[in-house]
Amino acid sequence: MAEIANHAGVSRALVYRYFPTKRDLFAAIYQRASDRLLEATTIQPELPLAEQVVAGLEAHFDFFVANARTVVEANRGALAGDPVIQDIINAELASLRRRLLDAASLHGHARAVASTALHGWLAFVRVVCVDWLADNKLSRREVRDMCLRALVSALGTSVDLDAPPRRR
Repeated sequence: MAEIANHAGVSRALVYRYFPTKRDLFAAIYQRASDRLLEATTIQPELPLAEQVVAGLEAHFDFFVANARTVVEANRGALAGDPVIQDIINAELASLRRRLLDAASLHGHARAVASTALHGWLAFVRVVCVDWLADNKLSRREVRDMCLRALVSALGTSVDLDAPPRRR
């Protein structure tokens, strides 16, 4: 905390005033990073869903690389099971899932099926990306292709990723 205060050019007391514990500070940092990821993964309805998914994955990978230490700490470190950190992760995943479902213009049972598939797929992407960052044994392309294959398999025939965008 002293190092952070020094780097920010403020007193330790001021840092502790806003962030009483290291966990609180980390949660704020992680929330800010999560917000930036969500800003970088906006839906562009004029693009086919497949292109949007690839663009979203690339933004996700960029985010993970830029925030590697924070991501690994939140998913494998001492704060991995922390309820506050998990709430941030869960909210991020829920937002991403909702965006993908809306982009696919799904309703009713088809939306429910795709929602469940996307929930599992987004968790898969997170685990694969954390492994990729921590172990560095796969190329970015291998990770992207693996994630895309998993999505196609998870969705089955409920969503056509190659369909032209629907007009609203």
